[in-house]
This record gives sequence, structure tokens and C-alpha cells, in this order.
Amino acid sequence: MTRSHTPKSLAVLLRARMYADPIPSPPPAPSPPASPDSSAPPAAGAASVRHWLHASVSAASPSPAALDCFSDGYRSLDSRGRHEILRSLATDYDVPRARLHDLMLQYVSVSTTGEGGDEQPGAEREEGGAASALYRMERGLGDALRPKYAGFLEAMNAQPGGLKLLAVIRADLLALLGKENAPVLRALDGYLKEKLVTWLSPAALALHQITWDDPASLLEKIVAYEAVHPIRNLIDLKRRLGIGRRCFGYFHPAIPGEPLIFIEVALLKDMATSIQEVLWDDPPIAECEAKCALFYSISSTQPGLSGINLGKFLLKRVIDMLRRDMPSVQIFATLSPIPGFMQWLLAKLASQIKLAETELQEGNSLEGASSTFRESILLPEEEKIIHNAVEQVNDKQGIELLQDVLKSSQWVKSDKLSAALKSPLMRLCSRYLARERKRGKALDAVANFHLQNGAMIERINWMADQSEKGIKQSGGIMVNYLYRLESIEEYALSYSATGLIHGSPGMS
Repeated sequence: MTRSHTPKSLAVLLRARMYADPIPSPPPAPSPPASPDSSAPPAAGAASVRHWLHASVSAASPSPAALDCFSDGYRSLDSRGRHEILRSLATDYDVPRARLHDLMLQYVSVSTTGEGGDEQPGAEREEGGAASALYRMERGLGDALRPKYAGFLEAMNAQPGGLKLLAVIRADLLALLGKENAPVLRALDGYLKEKLVTWLSPAALALHQITWDDPASLLEKIVAYEAVHPIRNLIDLKRRLGIGRRCFGYFHPAIPGEPLIFIEVALLKDMATSIQEVLWDDPPIAECEAKCALFYSISSTQPGLSGINLGKFLLKRVIDMLRRDMPSVQIFATLSPIPGFMQWLLAKLASQIKLAETELQEGNSLEGASSTFRESILLPEEEKIIHNAVEQVNDKQGIELLQDVLKSSQWVKSDKLSAALKSPLMRLCSRYLARERKRGKALDAVANFHLQNGAMIERINWMADQSEKGIKQSGGIMVNYLYRLESIEEYALSYSATGLIHGSPGMS
């Protein structure tokens, strides 16, 4: 039986903000009650939260009351107070190195004999009882290598609402790492991320199709967290959840009513070439006519889960579900943004202009050094077309004119400029996606995500996103990544092992 919205629930949704916006921190919680088995805490604020942190970390089995007090207190802090707590958690409750040092000395003394320090033969160790001691010490070493905060994090995960708090803590930790890249903070982040990966394994997550009949509270979250193509109004939301469209979310039982990540799908006859035709153009086709499932938006709702690839498993589950429910769908592709293209291009233009100016000032005396880094961004015919399209040239080079034009989004309003820029921008975008690397992988974050999941670069599309954001990020260009079902594993493995990017002939 489906659920319909009451007038009240629709009124709530009507008041929802119709664009992506950060979810505000919860209001300050009231002062926590005294723990039944702890002394009274210090004054409210960071000192009080630190008290409950110490009480929880120090206990062999943290009490639920102490964990609740820490949770309520931590949520009530501003960013400065939270960062203070995170520094304390990372520094004061790190690996107990003094104990670890003593255990290592004992272990070495038991595991070696003789002046040469050679390891005892197995039989001798067994006869002397040393083997049992070694095994005990190895277990002790393993325990000593765990940071003191390990038990606290595990206990918090078992608390009602604890997993959500840990995601909030990691989001705060990532923000702090952006300011203070300290090894002790990186260690805490690495440990917490590793635990979150385990706790959020695909087996623990439920896939749910989000529909117009879901509670208004859930639909509000979809509106608020949509990060790729903001939802403008109720009509837009209803279209994305209606005929010819699908929206799927991954849910965890510890965070009910809130997807960790969700994906939006359009059922089409073929791959779309622009987001306008997906969101605003003709009415959706009859679902029985669909041949292509187009993934056009993937949004994560938890900043603290950054770096945990839930999208990979969500994509695979959704593809399997669509193949089962809609056998006529044979094409699985995306229409994706290229968020880093314009930033990369403007930086490339600036560096080449600087090198040209340096050569001119030094009278080519730096030819041996600077010429190594000089490259022709524009082809001769492209440079000529840009010169003809720009009204005020002022003896500037083509790359200088291109830089001036791209610094503003106004060029899209000129048919002459748009026509002049299409060829160089499409060619340079193809290069950016297929050839520009970071640590051996695709420089563009969205490209890296899909390529590591086994996709190939199929096609780039001119003026596919004409929103202000789309023009600013990528000159309006979007890309289709294609998931060939028979090649997904092969492409994913080759990209992971060697960085090989598979693409259609036009993208090579």
C-alpha cells in the first residue's frame, strides 16, 4: 500500500529550501545529566566534553550514559570547541608507546638466545615453554599497537545514533586537517576511516528506491543534499521521482530515514547529450521504450564519509536491479560534470603566459630552461579564429585572449565567441580527461570515480550544462561515461594496476 502526503507534510516540503545547502549543526544541547558512576564533570563546554571523553576512553567498557553525555556535549560545541576535543582525542589517547616499548624489549629477550641473537629452534622453545610466552606477548603487542581511542570509537558505533556522530566527528576532523596537517591527526583519521569502511560494508546497507510516496522528511533530505543539479521546486522533485525516472539510496539501519548516498537515473532511448533534456525538456518516454539507463547525479549526504567509495557498490546494485526489472535496458551510462576542467585550463594558460613573458624579458636567454615547459595550447587555426572573434585584441596572443574571455561567463551569450571557443575547448577537455594525471590516475575527481569503477569515456558534449555553475566549472561541457557490462571488471583492473584509461576513438 502506498503512502500519500498529508496537507501538513506537503506544507513542510513546500517550505524546504529548493537548492543544496549545508545541513546546519544541531542547536546546543542542554547540560548533560550526571553519570551514575562518575564524579561531577567540570563546567559546561569543551572541558565538560573532555571529561566525558576521558571517562569513556578510560573505562574497560564505556557506559552508555557517559557516551550519551559526550555525544550531546560534542554536538553542542562550535567548530573551535570540536577541534579542541579532536586534538585531545588524537594526542592524549594515541598508541601507548611506553608500554609498547617495554613489551618489545621483553619480546626480543624471550624470542632470541645466545650471543648471536639467533632465533631458538622450534623444538627448544616448545620444551622450554617459551612458545606460550611468545604467543602471549604477540597478543599483547597487538593490543598495545591499538590506540587508546579504539575502544571508545567501537563503543560509540554500538550506541544509538553513534554511527551518525562518528560521521560528524570525521567531517570535523577533515576540516581540521585542512588547517593542521599533523601526523597524529592523520593517524586518527586513518583509523576512523578504516573502521567506517568496515561498519559500512555493502552487507550492512539497504538499497531503497525513493519515490514520491516516501515521507516528506526523506524528500526534504533529497532536496537539501542534491549536490550536482539543485532541485528547484516541487514540480522538479516530482519529475525526478516520477515516470521514466528512478532515485535509489543506500540506507544504514543506524541512521534511519536518511540515505548515506543516492543516485538519480533517467530512462531514455539513448544517451542524453545535455542535462537540459534530462531535467526540463520533453515529457519522459514510456518506460517500455527505454533502452538506456542514464545516471545523471550521485550525491553523498555525509561529508564525514569522504574517501569511502559507497558509490561503487551503489552503482553495481542499481545496475543489477535495473537489468532484472527492465530487460529492455541495454545501455548503462552517465551524463557527468567535469568540475576541474576550467580550473585546470585557466592555470595552464596562466603558466604559459608567464613563461612567454619571462622569455621575452630575458631575451630568450632562458631558452634551455623555459622552452622545456612551453607548449602550444592553441592550434594555429584556433588562435586565428579567436583573434577574429574578440573585438579588442590589443596585440595579445591567442592564449591571453582565451584567458581573458574565460575569466567571465559572459562569453556564452555571444554566438560568435561560443563558436570560436567550441573547437579548442572540446579538444582541451578531451585531453584533460584522457591524459592529465595525478599520481598515475585521472586528474578529474569525477572521472577517477567512474574509471576506477570500470567505466570508459564515451563522449563529451558541448553546451550540455548551461547553468552558471556548469559554465564556470567546465565551459558547459559534460561527459558520458559508459559502463560496458562485459568489460567493467577488465577496465577497472587495468585502470587500478596501470592507470590505463579506456575511451572511444574520439577520446584518445
